[in-house]
Amino acid sequence: MKIKVLYEENIKNGHKNYTTIEIPDGDYSIMLDIDYEQRLAEAKPEKKDEVKRCETVQEMFDLLNSQEYNGWRRETRRIDPNPKMKKSNGKRGYIQGELDDESFNIMDYLCTTSDDETRSRDYECEAICVWIRKTLIKKPEWADAFIAVRIDGIPIREYANSIGADENNITQKLKRATKKLQEEYQNRQI
Repeated sequence: MKIKVLYEENIKNGHKNYTTIEIPDGDYSIMLDIDYEQRLAEAKPEKKDEVKRCETVQEMFDLLNSQEYNGWRRETRRIDPNPKMKKSNGKRGYIQGELDDESFNIMDYLCTTSDDETRSRDYECEAICVWIRKTLIKKPEWADAFIAVRIDGIPIREYANSIGADENNITQKLKRATKKLQEEYQNRQI
């Protein structure tokens, strides 16, 4: 039996180049059952009745191929063909990676989102920070700690060291700020 498989590295400019694999004939019911059970477990509760068991191995691989292609397309559809490149140290110039450097990946340096999406996220984040500061106006250090740790993702230890405070002190401020913000948010919803 021959089946066609699509590998991500075989997708060139949106064109699918399948690899044909010959597998020995046999009973594939166990493999098809496992595939069905995995897809059923991954499906949302309201979509479970739409999950069907594949009848053939090729049908199963066609599902996998479409998932592979859709994932590739989602990642590459917004890549600018003529990006403004920067050096890996963030300064002006061109990206330069050594030919034998396996850790260098050009995709890490290309923009995959539009300016509108970035601007929209920035405005939303700014609005949230303004609400947090307004809610915690009597305790600005709580607001600063909450924004730095919870929104910007700075580790508690690093934030505490940067302002010269104790980690336990920052943790307590975060707990109190979280409680105050939750109360304010629930009161706002009613």
